[in-house]
Amino acid sequence: MKTARLTARDIVAMKREGRRIAALTAYDYTSARMIDAAGVPVILIGDTLGMVVQGEDTTLPVTLDQVIYHSRMVSRGSQRAVLIGDMPFMTYQISPEEALRNAARLLTEGKVGAVKVEGGTEVAPTVERMVKAGIPVCGHLGFTPQSAHTLGGPRIQAREPAAAMALIADAKALESAGAFAVVLELVPDMVAEAITRRTSIPTIGIGSGPRCDGEIQVFHDLFGLYTDFQPVHTRRYLNVAEQISTAARHYVDDVSARKFPGPDQTRDLNTESAEAFGSLLKSA
Repeated sequence: MKTARLTARDIVAMKREGRRIAALTAYDYTSARMIDAAGVPVILIGDTLGMVVQGEDTTLPVTLDQVIYHSRMVSRGSQRAVLIGDMPFMTYQISPEEALRNAARLLTEGKVGAVKVEGGTEVAPTVERMVKAGIPVCGHLGFTPQSAHTLGGPRIQAREPAAAMALIADAKALESAGAFAVVLELVPDMVAEAITRRTSIPTIGIGSGPRCDGEIQVFHDLFGLYTDFQPVHTRRYLNVAEQISTAARHYVDDVSARKFPGPDQTRDLNTESAEAFGSLLKSA
């Protein structure tokens, strides 16, 4: 029997019921299948794929077609989690109508259940337009990676009281526009708590302390696959990159020493066929 997939409404209900929300990114069938089986309720196909999959310096080069491509793989690998597709840079900023068309592509072609956009008050009209069209939208405040050049790279946001109050206003604007959740990235703990208490929609933190309604982490950071750097706000539950490198060295050594493949990995002709083949070789 096929598992019923969660929806944005289920995630909102988790906040109402006081249940914490654990979210992870995924970019392919295999990783999605593993974390979905582990019970992760929210999977984000993030534009972080630009960095951890493509090797780019920022998320900016990621295209809508690329997110759709990865989303389709994740949708095939997961059965239960609600899937959120990141809307890449300049796919929603030009006009609400263009944002609506692009978001619709993510749902119909990428098979996600919701989209995520960065920004607050300035994108609220676009969020409202998409929600009215039946597209669930998750917001993203604090450090917004698509504005990395403006913000000067990943750093804690809303450090000053006025900026903190502006961030609360942004969260309220997204809530009023119909967003079902908001990611808070690199936000001071006290500010994140204030937003969490003052909004009815779930706050999902990353580098924003333990008092959000949930947490999201990048797959490659959590399991030690991305070795360019380790963000301060992550915890490595595995060091897969080191394990893979060690295993790869053993593989190279075994092939070089003719230890692999061995008898267990080898199949040959049966006795009758071997004799017939040997005869043909002799007469060739």
